[in-house]
Amino acid sequence: MDHPLTESYPEENARILCELLRDLVMELRPGQVAPLRIDLDSSLDRDLGLDSLARMELLSRIERRFGIRLEERAVSEAETLGDLLTAMAAAGHRDLDIGGSRIEAVAGEKSWEVPTRAATLAEVLDWHVDRHPERPHVRFYADRGEGEVLNYRHLQDSARAVAAGLQALGVEPGERVAIMLPTGPDYLSAFFGTGLAGAAPVPIYPPVRLALLEDHLRRQLAILSTCAATVLITFAEALPFARLLKVQLPALKRLVSVAELRANAGEFVSPAVKPGDTAMLQYTSGSTGNPKGVILSHANLLANIRAMGKTVQVTDSDVIVSWLPLYHDMGLIGTWLAGLYYGLPMVLLSPLDFLSRPGRWLWAIHRYRGTLSPAPNFAYEICLTRLKDEELADLDLSSWRCAFNGAEPVSPDTLKRFVDRFAKFGFKNEAMMPVYGLAENSVGLAFPPCNRGPLIDRVDREIFAKSGKAVPVDGKDEALRVVACGRPLDGHEIRILGPGGRELPERREGRVQFRGPSATTGYFGNQEQSARLFDGDWLETGDLGYMAGGELYLTGRSKDLIIVAGRNVYPQELEEAVGHLPGIRKGNVAVFGRKSRDGTERLVLVAETRESDAGVLEQLRQEINGLAVDLVGSPIDELVLAPPKTLLKTSSGKLRRAACRELHEQGRLGRMEPRWRMLLRIALNTLRGGWHRLRRRSADQLYGRYLRLLFWLTAPTVWLAVVTLPRPVWRWNCMRAALRWLSRASGVSLKVDRIERMAGIGPCVVVANHASYLDGLVLVAALPPEFSFVAKAELKNGRLSGPFLRNIGSVFVERFDRQLGVEDARRIGDLARAGQTLVYFPEGTFTRAPGLRPFRLGAFLAAAEAGLPVVPVAIRGTRSILRGDDKMPHRGAIDVEVGPPIRPEPDQLPWDAALRLRKQAREYLQSRCGEPDLGEGGI
Repeated sequence: MDHPLTESYPEENARILCELLRDLVMELRPGQVAPLRIDLDSSLDRDLGLDSLARMELLSRIERRFGIRLEERAVSEAETLGDLLTAMAAAGHRDLDIGGSRIEAVAGEKSWEVPTRAATLAEVLDWHVDRHPERPHVRFYADRGEGEVLNYRHLQDSARAVAAGLQALGVEPGERVAIMLPTGPDYLSAFFGTGLAGAAPVPIYPPVRLALLEDHLRRQLAILSTCAATVLITFAEALPFARLLKVQLPALKRLVSVAELRANAGEFVSPAVKPGDTAMLQYTSGSTGNPKGVILSHANLLANIRAMGKTVQVTDSDVIVSWLPLYHDMGLIGTWLAGLYYGLPMVLLSPLDFLSRPGRWLWAIHRYRGTLSPAPNFAYEICLTRLKDEELADLDLSSWRCAFNGAEPVSPDTLKRFVDRFAKFGFKNEAMMPVYGLAENSVGLAFPPCNRGPLIDRVDREIFAKSGKAVPVDGKDEALRVVACGRPLDGHEIRILGPGGRELPERREGRVQFRGPSATTGYFGNQEQSARLFDGDWLETGDLGYMAGGELYLTGRSKDLIIVAGRNVYPQELEEAVGHLPGIRKGNVAVFGRKSRDGTERLVLVAETRESDAGVLEQLRQEINGLAVDLVGSPIDELVLAPPKTLLKTSSGKLRRAACRELHEQGRLGRMEPRWRMLLRIALNTLRGGWHRLRRRSADQLYGRYLRLLFWLTAPTVWLAVVTLPRPVWRWNCMRAALRWLSRASGVSLKVDRIERMAGIGPCVVVANHASYLDGLVLVAALPPEFSFVAKAELKNGRLSGPFLRNIGSVFVERFDRQLGVEDARRIGDLARAGQTLVYFPEGTFTRAPGLRPFRLGAFLAAAEAGLPVVPVAIRGTRSILRGDDKMPHRGAIDVEVGPPIRPEPDQLPWDAALRLRKQAREYLQSRCGEPDLGEGGI
């Protein structure tokens, strides 16, 4: 039964508070007796080890037990139980309902437009102010009512005041201005005002608690020093501490608050800002000891925002709801700046709003009919574990159409459990969207199609661990599950590289690289790290993964991959499994490898626990080793059970495995010395595994060179035969014989299905998908004679291609001259009516990235005018063997499937018939080619 808070019995309130905390500590330390002493002087940090999430759970229990409403900041800042009791006395009795009534967000205008010609962020804001200055831009969340609302004019006026204040301090265009502020109107004004002044904003995360402010500022010294910030904009309480550190930062001229900048503002003078100028420095969430500031230009940011909006299919009816911190790229660029560009209503909560009461996030989506809302995987997990159904009565999530899940590894279990749990509240499976991005590409890189739902690949764990091949399996409980992160954004590319720097075919794990208009030009003031980032015009992500069906599947960080006895060990899966064990702090498990003196790699696991009993700890070790054997085929070489707060994390909560490994090697995390027999076995297995990897790598290289040798030994003979043999049938027979011999000699199997569909139909128009230079050769080997390729006119005059293609009867078409194109169309129509079978690649070209491109209409118009059937032919496997810009072929197999003939309707006009033929042929090829759909229409 609830016990109301009363001033008449403060001792009773204190007793109940101690009981609540005792129960919470018992849950965090299962199997243990409660601490000997919990009283009002007990330190929440030092004595009881409560982290931020544990504090928020305590907040929830206090409010339920006493029927009061506490300020989250009071709980986060509390040092002792006495501080909590003081906060409780000041709180009084309040309504705990955070659901509230629905608030209609302002939708876009009927003639909804976006600033497609804007080249800088300032131009984006100017565009909106010119058209709808009073339209609400951001609503800062409040449990009741609308909260503070910021429109476009207010944002511009406030930002210009900040810019004028910075100019009054002497800040020049191109200088760096650090911003350490919590989510609120001041942050938006400071960020945009810095940009309006021509300087580059540098977001820095604010402290979690004011009591830790001095220590927090010291940890930011590396960033402030690296970026050479001339001004730090922060909140008033931080200024006295920050000034103490100023002597260590020679470049730092001033420390100011937003209020001081506005008060001292003079006349704002707008500097000239170009698209290529630095719009911001985004510091990666790694070690603050070696921070890397990603340089992002206005062009980078706008390219990324536009590409994400196209994939997400943003409309004027969308509403953004976000609690993500604005110092992080997902919250700053992916939500606020994206919402600003598209003019969408936006509801902003602070991270503390969510952590203290996760239900606020979901209720905000309910109240404002939110459609777009992102979060890391842990946020979805928190909603599953901390929210009870009775707190969610009448919750409606049916408006939520894109639930982005990114910024950290995505758990397939979390995806399924969230969808299952919240389906009864209107959440749709197709709304869940695992995505992938990184600061070096502004924010987003790969998104799945809208309304598809999560795609989880089940692959053979043993084969994948030993060879890196993602072989699909069905119905195996021990299968490795990998979540699809989607396809590259429009205009961006992803490739997978093997150990020798060669691009790998589909379903082979390697290093993930990318390129595109959103990519950074490097790290600020760090040429060494910038050089490591680039591989030609490609950039390293630092991640491992594979491609399948045009989608990216991430398997881990390349620097985190551990190779034990020839097996690849991926930390995330083992960390997640161990984190579910009773007695282990979930989310506080780190797995990494380290080299021993003899060069072997050893598997190390560090898990935080509050257990201290020797028997309980030994039981935990046994359970952890059992899990390790099940998941990675080997026990843990060095297992450390450490107290809370041992593991290092980034500001966004990610494990810093490299830093943890460094501490472990220094002996600061503890060490368990292995038995000599285990060391000998691991050494032998590791040497054996290294030999297998070297052999696989050498075999791939030799195979590629062998295929190139076969081709260049065969090609001159075939070319000479084609241009000299007098009869067409002899030329075709020569080509087919050579290609079939090449298939056998190379070990590349060519399987042709449903070829009987071409028997007896006479002349026709064949259309095939185009993925590689090999496609034409494959059709020559697979289809019955004789036919004519329809090729682009540029090939007609080539020294080698011209004579060859002319002698096999190819027909050439002009792609760029409209008048000649009309004449070509008539000529091709005459050939079709005369009974000539024509072969088209209606996509017209191909790229290295997978996907069925839009179809041109020419093939289908020729078929419609001649009354000939269209025969679709699907080709699979050629892209994996030889990509567009790859010079070294790979192992693989090719499948060709002939589709059913599609005949034009006799009573249809040629144009209408051509459109129908194109639609039906494309649907068949899309269903058979195994690649994503990149658009239907063509010309």
